[in-house]
Amino acid sequence: MEKSCTLLIHFDKGTPAIANEIKEALEGNDVPAKIDAMKKAVMLLLNSETLTQLFITIVRYVLPSEDHTIQKLLLLYLEIIEKTDLKGRILPEMILICQNLRNNLQHPNEYIRGVTLRFLCRLNETEIIEPLIPSVLQNLEHRHPFIRRNAILAVMSIYKLPQGEQLLVDAPEMIEKVLSTEQDPSAKRNAFLMLFNCAHDRAINYLLTHVDRVSEWGELLQMVVLELIRKVCRTNRGEKGKYIKIIISLLNAPSTAVIYECAGTLVSLSSAPTAIRAAANTYCQLLLSQSDNNVKLIVLDRLNELKSSHRDIMVDLIMDVLRALSSPNLDIQRKTLDIVLELVTPRNINEVVLLLKKEVMKTQSGELEKNGEYRQMLIQAIHSCAIKFPEVASTVVHLMMDFLGDSNVASAIDVIVFVREIIETNPKLRVSVITRLLDTFYQIRAARVCSCALWIIGEYCLSASEVESGIATIKQCLGELPFYSVSEEAEATDASKKTPQTNSITISSRRPAILADGTYATQSAASETAFSPPTIVQGSLTSGNLRSLLLTGDFFLAAVVACTLTKLVLRLEEVQPSKVEVNKATTQALLIFVSMLQLGQSPVLPHPIDNDSCDRIVLCIRLLCNTGDEIRKIWLQSCRQSFVKMLSEKQLQETEELKAKAQVSHAQPDDLIDFYHLKSRKGMSQLELEDEVQDDLKRATGEFVKDPDDANKLNRILQLTGFSDPVYAEAYVTVHHYDIVLDITVINRTRETLQNLCLELATMGDLKLVERPQNYTLAPESSKQIKANIKVSSTETGVIFGNIVYETSNVLERTVVVLNDIHIDIMDYISPAVCTDTAFRTMWAEFEWENKVAVNTVIKNEKEFLDHIIKSTNMKCLTAPSALDGECGFLAANLYAKSVFGEDALVNVSIEKQADGKLSGYIRIRSKTQGIALSLGDKITLKQKGGS
Repeated sequence: MEKSCTLLIHFDKGTPAIANEIKEALEGNDVPAKIDAMKKAVMLLLNSETLTQLFITIVRYVLPSEDHTIQKLLLLYLEIIEKTDLKGRILPEMILICQNLRNNLQHPNEYIRGVTLRFLCRLNETEIIEPLIPSVLQNLEHRHPFIRRNAILAVMSIYKLPQGEQLLVDAPEMIEKVLSTEQDPSAKRNAFLMLFNCAHDRAINYLLTHVDRVSEWGELLQMVVLELIRKVCRTNRGEKGKYIKIIISLLNAPSTAVIYECAGTLVSLSSAPTAIRAAANTYCQLLLSQSDNNVKLIVLDRLNELKSSHRDIMVDLIMDVLRALSSPNLDIQRKTLDIVLELVTPRNINEVVLLLKKEVMKTQSGELEKNGEYRQMLIQAIHSCAIKFPEVASTVVHLMMDFLGDSNVASAIDVIVFVREIIETNPKLRVSVITRLLDTFYQIRAARVCSCALWIIGEYCLSASEVESGIATIKQCLGELPFYSVSEEAEATDASKKTPQTNSITISSRRPAILADGTYATQSAASETAFSPPTIVQGSLTSGNLRSLLLTGDFFLAAVVACTLTKLVLRLEEVQPSKVEVNKATTQALLIFVSMLQLGQSPVLPHPIDNDSCDRIVLCIRLLCNTGDEIRKIWLQSCRQSFVKMLSEKQLQETEELKAKAQVSHAQPDDLIDFYHLKSRKGMSQLELEDEVQDDLKRATGEFVKDPDDANKLNRILQLTGFSDPVYAEAYVTVHHYDIVLDITVINRTRETLQNLCLELATMGDLKLVERPQNYTLAPESSKQIKANIKVSSTETGVIFGNIVYETSNVLERTVVVLNDIHIDIMDYISPAVCTDTAFRTMWAEFEWENKVAVNTVIKNEKEFLDHIIKSTNMKCLTAPSALDGECGFLAANLYAKSVFGEDALVNVSIEKQADGKLSGYIRIRSKTQGIALSLGDKITLKQKGGS
């Protein structure tokens, strides 16, 4: 039989104590040495050493000691030693202890009495306890509360023993009397706890007779009352109404722990709007009054649960929840914004956006180090509000555009993406946004933001004046042509020919600069103004941001500039009647293109232009020299159409997700429904009526019926030994988040009794066995259920292996049966999740563990293979279905999942169809921890074949 452990102490195995040393120290008169020896003895016993010879020494030398610490350690020693023999009979030497315990219970010192009473709570041997009962009962009336409260607990634990009801027949009556006269809050709580556990009806009776006084009781007692209410209401739903009133009265208690528990109890017991509103208000108060960040996060989790089940009530409290943004902690701010964004309605949108705008303004002060990240979260929140409710876009878009030059590149990218979406969805704002963008374009410092802004300028400058100012802005930001002087080129060529000298001008005029993506580039002296506001150089022309970025070698941006200018010139042909102006603009654009190509091939920059960008710029040159109508249509219309298509698909996907969330499980057609109007309403308060209605609604919509998946259970049964083995074993594996329970059935297939049968398990990976194996005796052809608990500390494929060892009467040595390995599947810990493309890319860049798996499969279709991988890995495909449509011979998709430990798993599938029809390519997995990357890789390697 498994023994319960009541004591856990950290034990350093470094220098184990020797029994003889302990014995000598105990026999001496030195009190500190005795204390030390007792501690060592307790630790050795806890680590399953058997110190048999120590017992008599302790009885002789430690029992008489008057020192309180020694007496306390003596009780700990007595708590953990074996008090019975193998047959379960009490050991004769335990009688010696009995007398000592009785003396302790009548000791003049309160501490000794108290700790002895506490020790009795952990004793299970009735033979030792029985003679002590009169002394325990005397202590119920002691003048000191410390003794009374421990005496009540002792009575409770004695009463709970198997023969407890015979030992203390009238315990509940006595405790009820104590409860009515007791003044000490702790003792009162213990007495009520005793009734709650051992005499349920008496506890309820006491609660209902003193219902008016509940709010005056102490915090500890109120917590037990709430536990009692939960228990009663689960077993007897009809009684709920009167208890909910008690909970509502406790919501005004001074203790925050009590009001938190009240709110939780209300939500779990009732769906009445009044009750839910009271609970939500309570959570909002706690959110604002508590300074501890962990408490705030827990309360936000509770509010999040309420939001999913009672959204209409939470909508009214949106501004209260938003006040949590005043906390400087990013996790709290993120959680708050996530909750609020799902509660935004046409009624409250203006208030919410106003508050978010104020918060954005606050982040400009720069007092907090994480202002940049917080600002980015706020911008994303405002973005989603403006997409849901286009009417607020006009109030926020100009404020957002102030942050296009933000030093935090991520938040600048969020702003420009927001502007791009708003300008398409709100045609009324187009003119003002374009004007503002052209005015602020020179402030943009990041290449990716510039690219997006240039695309907007190319697509949405429609009138002649807009197109002309668009071309002028780009020209101004590119600065004077050419991009480098002949002398610089000569210097660069010389430097590449000669061995560089330390005093060379080229070396001194260059320094490494950090680009927007975090990489280094050598920066020419001409671009020293790269990240400062434009200054006037060489006469009156400005050296702008585009010039600075091109001189760091960013040729992708050069290609984007070329495409934007091409679009603007093509549009100018349509809107500008004067041919002279059009030709002038065309020649200027061609000069810029040629200068960019020249820069790309010159030795001034550390690396030449890449082929893609070069081809793109050459294409733009060809296009401006010779334009056909078909090409014009592609450049001026198709780009916009594909963007509109992308936006509508994104919206469609969001609507589908909302629909999927809204589908709740429905009840069986023949389920019983109570008709609320036919019920008796006598003596019911408004709250009770509301509660009844909500329960009926829940019953009707099937929220009470959730059947476990029985078929799934059978899949989890694993055979551990063969059918011909003398011992047959199989395990049923249950995976809870942080632990695994193995329910192992062992069957003795022989006609002999198996003695000392022991199931020995060992683990590999981040798994830990919780308890030590026990020995069992198995009769012929009988079976035994053995439970094993295993703790899991990270998402990783673990292996549990082991064997069954036993002895039989006629064989001297032990027999070993090796068990089949149990593989714990990583899929039990991973669930599909969603994240934005930006977040995916950021994590992809940050995570250090990558596992690259080559594609090896019999599946011939790319889409089919992707679906097979998604199903095998239990991940969510982030790539839009439209991007995967059509047959083009290759496919790239991003998959994402989250583990129960909050770890992220990122997968990129890139596959191509070969000439022989087979698929080839790679699946790359990235994660923060090595475990996920390796385990997912193994899983994919195992499953990717398909077909078979």
